[in-house]
Amino acid sequence: MTSLSPGSADALLFDLGRVVLDIDFSKAIACWAGHAGCRPEAIVARYVRDEAYRLHEMGKISDADYFASLRASLGIGISDAQFLEGWNAIFAGEMPDIAELLPRAAKQMPLYAFSNTNRPHVDYFSKEYAGLLGHFRELYLSSSIGLRKPDAEAFDHVVAAIGVPADRIVFFDDLAENVEGARARGLKTVHVTSPRDVGNALKALGI
Repeated sequence: MTSLSPGSADALLFDLGRVVLDIDFSKAIACWAGHAGCRPEAIVARYVRDEAYRLHEMGKISDADYFASLRASLGIGISDAQFLEGWNAIFAGEMPDIAELLPRAAKQMPLYAFSNTNRPHVDYFSKEYAGLLGHFRELYLSSSIGLRKPDAEAFDHVVAAIGVPADRIVFFDDLAENVEGARARGLKTVHVTSPRDVGNALKALGI
């Protein structure tokens, strides 16, 4: 973790999955297996985050095209609606303590979110977690901006949009590759491996 101290940041930038919102991908697998009449293990063995997954996250292919690619790679003949049901079943509530931490932080400095995500997930979490997400001034979503973490161009785009020097932004993410990508572009970083990490970082910032 970057060393943080009071006054060392002008903006906070949060990943969403497993930092703000809890994610349980096994719920998607279980849902799809139920519809397909197969064992969840059979789907787990075949599921990969492939090129179609990345293109879907950048808004470059449609939901129908992505679900068609899943139908082929997973070998299950379920409908788009059934894929969508499982796809959105992964949201498992808010991360512990985050509902208390975000409003407290927002009183002291602007909060932003930067997430690799896709249109169906955005449609779902924007409604389901509207209150919690309302603490962010702006959500930078890969499917809207056409750029994904950990690419340098993605971080540069978000830093420019926030309008604060990179070294005055603290970025929270659960994936090491995204943390490294952000650090390489000059952001302060916090690798979130447990819910306590966010609270500890805010404490170090005097929040």
